[in-house]
Amino acid sequence: MTSRSFTPLRRTFTQFSARNARSTGHNAGMTFRGYATGQKPKPQFTVWRPYLRLAIGVPFIGAIIYSMATGEITELDSPSIVELDEALKHSSPITESSPMRLRMEKLIKDHQQKIVQELSKIDGMEFKQDAWTRPNGGGGVSCVLQDGNVFEKAGVNVSIVYGELPRPAIEKMRADHKSFVGADVDSLSFFAAGLSLVLHPHNPMAPTVHLNYRYFETSDPRDPISGDKNWWFGGGTDLTPTYLFPEDAQHFHKTIKEACDRHDATYYPKFKAWCDKYFYLPHRGECRGVGGIFFDDLDSNFLQSSSSSSSNPQETLFSFVSDGLASFLPSYVPIIERRKDMPYTPSQKEWQQLRRGRYVEFNLVYDRGTSFGLRTPNARVESILMSLPRTASWAYMDPVSGTRTESMLVDEEELGEDKASEKEIMDVLKHPRQWA
Repeated sequence: MTSRSFTPLRRTFTQFSARNARSTGHNAGMTFRGYATGQKPKPQFTVWRPYLRLAIGVPFIGAIIYSMATGEITELDSPSIVELDEALKHSSPITESSPMRLRMEKLIKDHQQKIVQELSKIDGMEFKQDAWTRPNGGGGVSCVLQDGNVFEKAGVNVSIVYGELPRPAIEKMRADHKSFVGADVDSLSFFAAGLSLVLHPHNPMAPTVHLNYRYFETSDPRDPISGDKNWWFGGGTDLTPTYLFPEDAQHFHKTIKEACDRHDATYYPKFKAWCDKYFYLPHRGECRGVGGIFFDDLDSNFLQSSSSSSSNPQETLFSFVSDGLASFLPSYVPIIERRKDMPYTPSQKEWQQLRRGRYVEFNLVYDRGTSFGLRTPNARVESILMSLPRTASWAYMDPVSGTRTESMLVDEEELGEDKASEKEIMDVLKHPRQWA
C-alpha cells in the first residue's frame, strides 16, 4: 500500500472532543478549521503516538480502525510543545499534575499581579501593563511605572518563551549539565519562563531592589513531548542601597534566609556567597550592592550533591522557588515604607546618580541575562533594558568612588564636606558583610 500524509490539523483537546460529539449528533452547528458548519467533512485520519491517543481519547479510535482495515498508515508530525501546552491550558485548569512549564507560568503570573498591586498602593500610581506575544509561541506582560510618586522607574516583567537553541548554546549548556540531551543536532527546542523585577526609588535613602526567578527546559528532538527532558531553575534577589542602613540589610537578608532555611539550611550561605560573587564589578573592585541570594542551574544533580534528598527533585525545587517569590514583598515593603519619605539633600541625590551609574555598568557589561537578551534575534529590547534606571551619572575621579590609586587619595579638607556616609557604603561594597 502506498502511505499517505496529510498536513496536520492543530486543534485543542476541547475541539477534538467537540468533533467526536458532533459525529454522534451533538454540537451540529460548530465549526472547525477545515470544516464548514452543516457539511459532512471528508475525514482526515491520523495515527498518533500512544501518549497522544490516551490524552485525546475517543476521537482517534476511528483513525486506528481505519489504518488497520486499509493497511495505510498515515504518519503526521506530532504536535509541538507549544501546541500541546496551548491545548492543555484550554482544556483544564493548571494543577499539580500539569507540566512544570505551565505550573511555572501560572506561578510567575500570579506573583506578578500580587507585586504590582502592592507597589501601586505604595506609589499611588498605576503600572502600565503591556502584553505582547511571540510569533513562535509564548509572550509576556511588561508592567512598568515611570516617574511615579515613590518610584522613578519600576518594572515587573513576565516572559514566556518557546524557541530554538543554536548549536553554540547547546554546547555551552551541555558543559553545565551532565545529563543534557546528547543528540547531535544543530538546534534544540527550549522553553523558558521568568519573572524579572527592578525598582528604582526617587529617594536616595530608599534602596533599589532586583528579583528574578526563572525555569528552563529542553527536550529530546527525537521525541519532544514524551522523551527525556533537561530542566533547571535559577533566580534570586538582591538589594542595592545608595546609603547604608544596617537594619534594612539585616531585615532583607533575614527574610530571605528564613525562606531558604525552610527547605535546606545550606541554601542561604551558599546562595548568599554566590550572589556576592555574581553581582561584582571587576573593573571597579566593588559589589553592586549588599547582596541577597543568587542561584542558577538547580536541577536533580544539584540536589544529589547537596544535603537535600528528594524522590521528586523538580517538585522540591519548584517549592523552594515558590517560597522565594513569596518572600519578596515581606523582605522589601517594610524598607521602602521606612525610607520613601525621608528628607535628603541635592548632594545626596547626586551620590545616588553616581551609584546608579554603577548599576548601568554592571547590567550592560556583566549581566548574563541582559547580554543573552540583546544577542537574541527579534528580542524585545524595551523589556530587556527595563532594569536600567531613568537617570544616572558619571564623574571623572569622584573623590569617594572614583578608581584612584593610593597616591591620588584626597583628604577630608579637599572634599569640603563630610563624606562619612558615602565612605561607609563604599567599604561595604568592597568588603561584603554577613547580614543574617
